[in-house]
Amino acid sequence: MTSARITIDRDFTIADVPRRLFGSFVEHMGRCVYTGIYEPGHPQADERGFRRDVLELVREMGPTVVRYPGGNFVSGYRWEDGVGPVEDRPVRIDGAWHTIETNAFGLHEFVDWSREADVEIMQAINLGTRGVEEARALVEYANHPGGTYWSDLRRRNGAADPFDIKLWCLGNELDGPWQIGHKTAAEYGRLAQETAKAMKLVDDSIELVAVGSSNRGMPTFGSWEHTVLTHAYDEVDYISMHAYYQEHDGDAESFVAEAVEMDAFIEGVIATVDAVKAAGKHTRQVDISFDEWNVWYQSGLDTDDQPHQVSKTWREHPRLIEDTYSVTDAVVVGTFLNSLLRHGDRVRIANQAQLVNVIAPIRSEQGGSAWRQTSFWPFERMARLARGRILLLAVTASQISTKRYGDVDSIDAAATFDEETGRVVLFVANRSLDSANDLTVDLRGFGDLRIANAETLTIPEGGDRHTANLESAPDTVHMVPLTAAEVVDGAVRATLPPLSWSVIELG
Repeated sequence: MTSARITIDRDFTIADVPRRLFGSFVEHMGRCVYTGIYEPGHPQADERGFRRDVLELVREMGPTVVRYPGGNFVSGYRWEDGVGPVEDRPVRIDGAWHTIETNAFGLHEFVDWSREADVEIMQAINLGTRGVEEARALVEYANHPGGTYWSDLRRRNGAADPFDIKLWCLGNELDGPWQIGHKTAAEYGRLAQETAKAMKLVDDSIELVAVGSSNRGMPTFGSWEHTVLTHAYDEVDYISMHAYYQEHDGDAESFVAEAVEMDAFIEGVIATVDAVKAAGKHTRQVDISFDEWNVWYQSGLDTDDQPHQVSKTWREHPRLIEDTYSVTDAVVVGTFLNSLLRHGDRVRIANQAQLVNVIAPIRSEQGGSAWRQTSFWPFERMARLARGRILLLAVTASQISTKRYGDVDSIDAAATFDEETGRVVLFVANRSLDSANDLTVDLRGFGDLRIANAETLTIPEGGDRHTANLESAPDTVHMVPLTAAEVVDGAVRATLPPLSWSVIELG
């Protein structure tokens, strides 16, 4: 048995819970759009081709903001190809994922879908093969009321009212040699600065996200962010972060501790942003948009399923990186959500990549059913329950040994307090693969609290840590009651199952 003690004081908080922290991502990649959210002719499709079964799961999962249309895809994308009558739209090749893009689904369709899904749009622009003029024109097309060339074109294309998109990404992963239009930090920093200025001259109410390093392992990590922000600090509102994690060589102990790496990554970017702020004597604060994160098994899979080893055949919406997620993966996803929430004072936007089929919490089959992956559950619970203020936790825990990170806490936790309802919600993972955790939570300043609900995601009876939800068995892994939880003398006492992610609601 491992053990842990968490102390929570009502007066010690970090920040308000940023609602954009619970974002997702729809890219024209694999089957995310086509046969994912959009499949005309499907038995569950509405008159616009939107899959209602997928929409129901999206609404249930509760993402607040969705990034679109990429990703690597956007660095070669002409947004004009996706507007106007569908029959007149050009068919293009997409070099990013070696696919045929029909453009049957574009900006107007995504705006309509986002309204059905009740999500905010986070629109990415192409700064790989295009630049200032195309970005400025897109803002005019989307947000200007009318009476100008681009806004009147939107109106002729069926949208009399502006889309009023507030959140924009200034390109994608442009430090990556794989990116169409790859640039140096100085090249991108100047382009981002001038593009941002032009976009805000069209609509000064928009918020802009500059491209950060593609991941912490990039040789330019740190220096890229510093150079880009030295140029564009006054013009942008956020710098982006991207990170994907996987289990390596059966080293599950290190895998369940990957949030340690995410914590360090976030804190490194914060330090760089603040160094630029201090050196430039800036007064405003640039925050972080962690707009791609997830578990992604980039090695050990079928080569035809990997985007960097795609078939030489040009195909429409082939299967790409359709990872099947296990109990282990879901617990790790839960710890990533904990990490993001703990850093919610600076990480104000986050997008799990992606929403449907492509390394996604929701899966669907062409002409068939849609179902929840194991990773659906931590996202859904936190998006729904994390309200009010983020609480600062004092954690003392027994340690578990890992190859990659040394000794780490046996638990990973985050918590929120909603003053309106008086509700405290604790999100806590037990990292131990084989030992339950005896948890005590000291509550200070909250008055009398009782457990309103307690649930856990863990290995189901008869399963193991690799158990997953499949089309043939879609409900094998889900949240179940955490029966060993109670309030005793003003403290919460709970026994957390091995390899679990739990939610304890106190009211």
